[in-house]
Amino acid sequence: MRIRPLAAHTHADLVRELAAQGWAMPEKKAAHAHQLTLWVSGLTPEEEAVMRRATVAGVSVLAPEGARGGACLLLTTQAALLALADEVEARGADALADALRGTHRRLTTPPAPLRIGPLMCEWGTRTYVMGILNATPDSFSGDGLLQQDDWVRAAVERARLFVKWGADIIDVGGESTRPGAQPVDEETELARVVPVVEAIAREVEVAISVDTYKARVAAAALEAGAHLVNDVWGLRMDPDMARVVADYGVPVVVMHNRSRPKNAVQEARLGGRYEGITYTHLLNDILDELEASIEMALAAGIPEEHIIIDPGVGFGKTVEQNLELVDRLDAFRALGRPILLGTSRKSFIGYTLDLPPDERVEGTAATVAIGIARGADIVRVHDVLPMVRVARMTDALVRRRG
Repeated sequence: MRIRPLAAHTHADLVRELAAQGWAMPEKKAAHAHQLTLWVSGLTPEEEAVMRRATVAGVSVLAPEGARGGACLLLTTQAALLALADEVEARGADALADALRGTHRRLTTPPAPLRIGPLMCEWGTRTYVMGILNATPDSFSGDGLLQQDDWVRAAVERARLFVKWGADIIDVGGESTRPGAQPVDEETELARVVPVVEAIAREVEVAISVDTYKARVAAAALEAGAHLVNDVWGLRMDPDMARVVADYGVPVVVMHNRSRPKNAVQEARLGGRYEGITYTHLLNDILDELEASIEMALAAGIPEEHIIIDPGVGFGKTVEQNLELVDRLDAFRALGRPILLGTSRKSFIGYTLDLPPDERVEGTAATVAIGIARGADIVRVHDVLPMVRVARMTDALVRRRG
């Protein structure tokens, strides 16, 4: 059984979402479009019958035209969802009741607090800012530290400045992951990352993340003083990565990624983007693949509370898919894990505004604000000072009742 929010913010969004799955919603139900809208699938015939007999006020159970058996659309409110769980339990559908209560909990209760080195994250209270520190010569944003002579010292000074500006986490990476970038070998990545992590850990009081999908690099960075592994391949590229994370007892970011070099298109001014990427259903496919990464983590012994998810904006998605992903980020609350959003200076902003990477601050700010409003817990950014201000202002608006 699967229960997922549709994250449709207008009636038109809801109609489009159902149409994308081959369903049509009766117009007479348009007034419900702004309530909590859940798609329930995988029901047994008995559970489906129980759902259709629901009598709870504030709940509508629909079978849109064209819907397959064992599935329905649930229009409800948070309070009515719990009442519905009680009703279906009274009718003997215990598994369905548990699933409804679990959905309510994930959508309304922040994940348990998490310590990342010196940083204690109280999810839901504010947005945490992760500053990007590229120990590379070829970052798409032009901020690669290897372009400088004393790049380790430059890294420390940049980290110190990021902290002064309000960064909570410093994310150190030694391999560019822009569309079409060439991978680097382990030895090269180790030579770039480890000295930087060691120096920052020694001189700056801050949580440090290592941005790598290689288990050996992650282990070396953790030995050097990192506190978090940020894996852009969601534990799926290196079979030893999950074990390393579990053995060191650190948190991990599992990101969705369908990047393929053959789909990368380069443009001199705006940079790389992906074309021809197809999904059966964008959000469901990403949710399914993130769930698979979570299961890999749990199977390796990583505690659930140590898992952070990242839907992978810019990684194997077209410009339009990235825009939809940011706008509907709240769908990922269904997984019950903290959400990291990384949109900073990315090419979907550049192609939308027709601007090169160094002129995408305002576009990044828009995605950060919308992302926080949709549920982002961490934002990963290049331009720390302005994005800290955007995050604080957005928090003041959307978390004021928290």
